[in-house]
Amino acid sequence: MNPVRVGIVGLGRLGRRHAENLAWHVPGAKLVAACSPVSEEREWARAKFAEPSIHQDYDALLADPSVDAVWLVTPTSLHASQIIAALRAGKHVFCEKPLSLDLAECDAVIEAHARHPHLHVMIGFVRRFDASYRDAFDSVTKGAIGRPFMVRSQTCDKNDPDGFFVRFAPTSGGLFLDCSVHDIDLARWLLGNPKPKRVYASGTIAIHEGLRECNDIDNGVGTIEFEDGRLAVLYASRTMAHGHDTQTEVIGTAGVLSVGRNPRANRVEIADAHGMRNACTPTFFERFEDAFLREAQAFVALLRDGMPTGLTLADAREATRIGIAMRQAYESGRAVEL
Repeated sequence: MNPVRVGIVGLGRLGRRHAENLAWHVPGAKLVAACSPVSEEREWARAKFAEPSIHQDYDALLADPSVDAVWLVTPTSLHASQIIAALRAGKHVFCEKPLSLDLAECDAVIEAHARHPHLHVMIGFVRRFDASYRDAFDSVTKGAIGRPFMVRSQTCDKNDPDGFFVRFAPTSGGLFLDCSVHDIDLARWLLGNPKPKRVYASGTIAIHEGLRECNDIDNGVGTIEFEDGRLAVLYASRTMAHGHDTQTEVIGTAGVLSVGRNPRANRVEIADAHGMRNACTPTFFERFEDAFLREAQAFVALLRDGMPTGLTLADAREATRIGIAMRQAYESGRAVEL
């Protein structure tokens, strides 16, 4: 079969990783184009890859007949409009999470996709493609812990004293939509997609006072009540001292299942006068490096073989809806009914 010819849009710290995967590590994919409005990012692509055409303008990439699918690693505020433009241009779309920061924009994407049903759109909830989370999902589905009724999950980034999170805050959508949206999707997935009923949230600024200007926080906790009595308790942080720390626990009537309790970088342990210790994953990419690759492989398999990914635009919309409600609950100090 002919390879899926991909044009990547956005070549920042995560976009570059995606580009390298698509160029060299995803059988059935061929990186044929790259796009960025940032000259330094375009120069990086020219130096890194011999074949892809390089574009400054997104419309120019969409007009490129050699591109079958676009791969969006762009600011969230652009996701919806860029997905819709790609569909109108006849391109399949992979887009990093979240789908949007606005529910009406999510609906606009879903409506646009309905007008182009022969095209595929996938939103990058990468943890569903992590081997440990996939094993956890399969175990829960097979009844290994009885009936699951509660998820406790966290997304905690290593503290960045250079202020990246403060600079990112104006376009991030806030801590809950940027970080907890992963845990929201995981909770729904692991609990069998129950319907949310009510959301609570609270938070604080522990270190990054600059977030106050955007009404954002660097540590937050949210609770989701589902209509069937199931629960999710989520924690997000920008201030971990030891590294990136993603953990999830599923509690059932016959047991408990945990993923990532120790955020270890490898299997090396050191025992000395200070006790036992191990190195931790420094960023989310090191933790989910294999999952990002599996995610790309799943998108290509969807386009080439029609193999379902298990992810839908409705899932992405629901994660955004709950994330928005969590942000509103924090800002108002009151529960938000869904």
